[in-house]
Amino acid sequence: MANRIFQFLIIFILWLLLTWSLTVQEIIVGVVVALLLSILLSDVFVRGGGKFVQPARYFWFLVYLPLFFYYVFRANFDVAYRVLHPEMPIRPGIVKVRTTLKSDMAKAFLANSITLTPGTLTVDIVGDHLYVHWINIVTEDPQEETEVIVRKFEGYLRRIFE
Repeated sequence: MANRIFQFLIIFILWLLLTWSLTVQEIIVGVVVALLLSILLSDVFVRGGGKFVQPARYFWFLVYLPLFFYYVFRANFDVAYRVLHPEMPIRPGIVKVRTTLKSDMAKAFLANSITLTPGTLTVDIVGDHLYVHWINIVTEDPQEETEVIVRKFEGYLRRIFE
């Protein structure tokens, strides 16, 4: 029940921000829409949403963003080098890496972070393993593959989502 109340409040606040109006009719419609959505879609929302009101999580997210953009920037140059090099030095393949993240949201965010980094694409998540298409496999050791692809994001995502 507390989860639905939290969802209702989040939806209602979002409604107020989107309409940017405090007229009586907008508030009534917002309450009705938020109530219907929180009842009909309660199983779609993330469980334990209350932990996202902790300021430390926002701090770690702000720390994570520059790190993520650094790796995206670096990977862009790596992919551009491989495209422009006359011999096209690539060794593509799908690797299986392991994550220590437990929540579905953290795993999804990790998969998206890997996919948004050029040269890698998360194909599937099965339990604690991610299957990643990698443009240039530099090692055959699964432990080293995990270190290169996953570990740079994992610690920060754990502080944000778990």
